[in-house]
Order: sequence, then structure tokens, then C-alpha cells
Amino acid sequence: MKLFLRLSMVIMLAGALHAQTFPLPKYWEQIFTPQRPVMQLPDPEQLESYINDGKLTLSLQDAIRLTLLNNTEIKINRSQYEQAAMAVLRAYSPFDPLLTANFRPVRSTQPTTSQLQGAQTLSDLQQPFGAAYSQTFYSGTNLQVRFNTIRSTTNSAFATFNPSFSSSTTFQLSQPLLRGRGWTVNRAPIVVARRNVDQSRASFEAQLNDSLLTVINQYWALVQAQKSLAVVRDSLRLAEESYKRDKRALELGALSPLEIYRSEGTVAQRRVQVIQAEYALKPLEDQLRRTIGADLNDRVKVLDIVLTENAEVAGELPIPDMSEALKTAMAKRPELEAVRLQIANDDTTAAVARNNLKPDLTLSSFFTSSGRGGNQILTGGGLIPGGWSDSLDQVGSFNFPTYGLSLDLRLPIRNRAAQADLGTSLISKRNSLYQLRQRQQIIHEEVRNSVHRVEESRLVIAAADTARDLAKKTLAAEQRKYELGAQTIFFVLDAQNTYQQAEQNYLQAVIAYQRALAQLDRATGNLLEKNRVLVDSAVK
Repeated sequence: MKLFLRLSMVIMLAGALHAQTFPLPKYWEQIFTPQRPVMQLPDPEQLESYINDGKLTLSLQDAIRLTLLNNTEIKINRSQYEQAAMAVLRAYSPFDPLLTANFRPVRSTQPTTSQLQGAQTLSDLQQPFGAAYSQTFYSGTNLQVRFNTIRSTTNSAFATFNPSFSSSTTFQLSQPLLRGRGWTVNRAPIVVARRNVDQSRASFEAQLNDSLLTVINQYWALVQAQKSLAVVRDSLRLAEESYKRDKRALELGALSPLEIYRSEGTVAQRRVQVIQAEYALKPLEDQLRRTIGADLNDRVKVLDIVLTENAEVAGELPIPDMSEALKTAMAKRPELEAVRLQIANDDTTAAVARNNLKPDLTLSSFFTSSGRGGNQILTGGGLIPGGWSDSLDQVGSFNFPTYGLSLDLRLPIRNRAAQADLGTSLISKRNSLYQLRQRQQIIHEEVRNSVHRVEESRLVIAAADTARDLAKKTLAAEQRKYELGAQTIFFVLDAQNTYQQAEQNYLQAVIAYQRALAQLDRATGNLLEKNRVLVDSAVK
């Protein structure tokens, strides 16, 4: 029984080394759950909490939050990122311990041709049992522990032991000395797989940046459409008031019938503008509903959307610093991180390819302890009883050892496959370096354009605000002149049109400024951080 104790110690030691050396990712626990129910797509989350007075009321942060929770495209991109974690789990498979066992009893009966066989009809029963434990480590070392035992019974009169038990335990250790030696080479698939997860995460963050920029642009586009509708409705109200005054003046005889058509035509024209603005609003609402997942809820998808964000910025508008924006973009853009990780993977692949060009030189050693047991039949006819435990005790005492060493060399005359792998990895690295430079050029251009757009928007807002104020004062002056009879309705209606256009221009300027700020945050890689969005790790 000493053997079992020693075997248990060896296996426990190997298991402990495996647990300390190979920390497997925990993400698989979330996937491979016993009796896991069939996965169903969840309903859109938390939409009901944003319903107020029968309308879907949203701030910009609310729209961003609902997009992160419910947007289908983000869910698909997230799944692709999570799938990369499974490659890490697969990369650990060469280092998984393996325990095998077999039991193959065989009964044979055959006629004999010699008295030395000990029976006229020889009957044998062989009952072999074997178990083996194998483990490969990061260094390339392979450990194997094999235990074999066989129970044999026969009707031969010449058998010395019947039944007999033969047992053995073999420890074998193999270590590559050139090709396949060391942690760098053997851990390369795991390192590459983990970098691929980080690379997938960086790509997912870049996709999130684009998704957040999309919902921000959709939000401000809808704000602009709603405000524009309010402007044309207010313009229609002014035109209707002017028409009512002209109609009253016509009834009193103070206005020629030919003068009423101008104000009446203006009312009709502005009604057309209101209708067009109302229907221009609907597709923008549908776009936002789809982005936040509101189109998947039968109750919410029919509700009107009320946006609470104010596009106007109080105080002096900040001026972005070009050099600081470029520096931030180079440090935070996830696209650059993804390319850098690819370059690191190319270096690792090249290191493995160089190692594969080396000769295959392996040092192996083995040690076997044997034992024998069973009922010993004495020559004089006596019997010494025994059993399987006798063979196990002999194995455990190591009284019958067999051991040896081997040094094996495998030297390919030419290894074109390894040469091709090395060349491919070097070409891939060069391509990745060019991709990094190209991406840096694109990001530089995006940042410069974004900064210029913010600067332009600031100047346009100031000019549009001045023009709007002057148009308002002009409208008030023309209205006063018309009431005093010093001016015709033509100038009043023209001033109304000018004021309406000035309001639209100012609204467009402040919305353009908000969009430019979002684009600048996206270009510098600050959009996720600014909106407090954190991508959790798929591999623990």
C-alpha cells in the first residue's frame, strides 16, 4: 500500500504545480453551467422608467445609457469580444493534465502439443489493468506516471505462482533542449490569445465610440428638428396675427382688397413649412427609438419623445488646444492599442518561428519499479498464500528498479515550413507597422478637423446670436411702423422671414457646436470616459 501513498503524493504535487502555474480564465464558468437553460434574448431594459405624462422623456445621458443597455449592434459587437475569451481557454489545452485508465481481460483456451505446457488443454486468464497520468509544463517538460498490473491464472501444472500478480510503476520525464524549450515558446499561444482578447476589447471600445457618437448625433439632430418645428410654428403664429389684423382692416375699409393676398399667402406658405417640419421629425424619432431599443417595446414605440437637453452653452465657450488634443488621442485611441497588440503578437510569432528552426534535441529519463505477488506453489507440493498486495509492496519498496536515459536528435536537412512561418511573421509585423503609421495619420487628421470644427462653431454661434438679436429688433421696428401706418405689410412679413431664418441659423450653430464637441471627444478617445462608460474584462 506504500505505492498508493506515493502515487497520490506525486499526483497531488503535479496538480498543485498545475494550479499555481496555469491560472485558467474564469469566464468559462459563466458559459459552461450544468443544465443551463436555453438562452433567450432579453427584453429592452428600463424603458418604462423614462415614461412621463404618456411621453418618453430623455436627457442625453438617458439616451446614451439606454443605447448601452438595449442597442442590438452593441450587443453583437460585445458577443464577438466575449468569444475571444474562449480562444484563451483553448490555448491552455496543451497543458491540461490527462488521466487515462484501461482494463482488458482476456480468456484463452487452446490444445497443447507438449507435456511441458502442463495441461492437455491449456486455459489462461489475463486481467491487465493500467493507469497513466501525464502533464506538460510551460518549460516544455513532460511528466508521465504509469501504473500497470496484471493478474494471471492458468491450469498449467508448471506454474510457480497461480494466480500471479505482476505490477510496475514507471516515472518518465522528457525535456526539449533546443526546439520547444522554455516558457516563451510554449506559452506563446496563451500570450497571443490574451493579446487577441485585449485587441478585441480595443476594437469593441472603438465600436462603442462610434455607437455613442451616433446616438449623440441622433439626439442633437432630433433636438434641432423639434426646435426648428417650434420656430416655424411661432413664425406661423406671427403670420396669422398679421393676417387677422389685415383682415380686420379690410373689413373696416382701411385696407385695399388687393393687399390681403400677401399676408394670406404667407400664412399658407408657413403652414406648408410646419407640415414639412412635422414629417421631417418622424424619421429622426424612429432612428433614435431604434438606437435605444424603444422600437422593440410595443408600448414605448408609439410614444412621443421629449428631449430635455438644452443645446445652448452658458458662459464663454472654451477653445480646445490642438497639441494637447493630439497628445491625448495618441495615448487613448483604442485603434492604436489594437495595432500595437498586433505588433506584439507578430514579435511572439516570429520568436516561435525562430525556435522551430532549431534542431529537435530531447533528453528523456525513466525509472520503473516492479513487483510480483500471488499464491506461490512450492516444488514439494506446499503453498505459500499471497496476493496483489505483495506485488504492490515490492513496487513501493523499489527493490526491483529499471532506469535509463535517452538523448534523441531530430535534425531536418531543410525546414521550409519554419522558414515560411518566420518570413510570414516578419512580413506581418512590417504590415502592422505601416498600419500603425496609417492609423496615426488618420487620427491626426480627425483631431485637427474636429478642433477646427469646434473653433468654427464658436465663431458661428457668436455671429448667429448677433444676427438673431438684430433680426428680432428689426421685426419689432417694422411691426411698430406698420401699426402706425408708416409701413406696409410687405416689410413686416419680410422681417418675420428674416427673423425666422436667423433663429434657424442660431439653432443650427449651437447644435453644430454640440456635435463638434462630441466628435472631438471621439477623435481624442475621451468619449467613453466623459460619459462614464467602462468596458469590463471578458477574461479574469
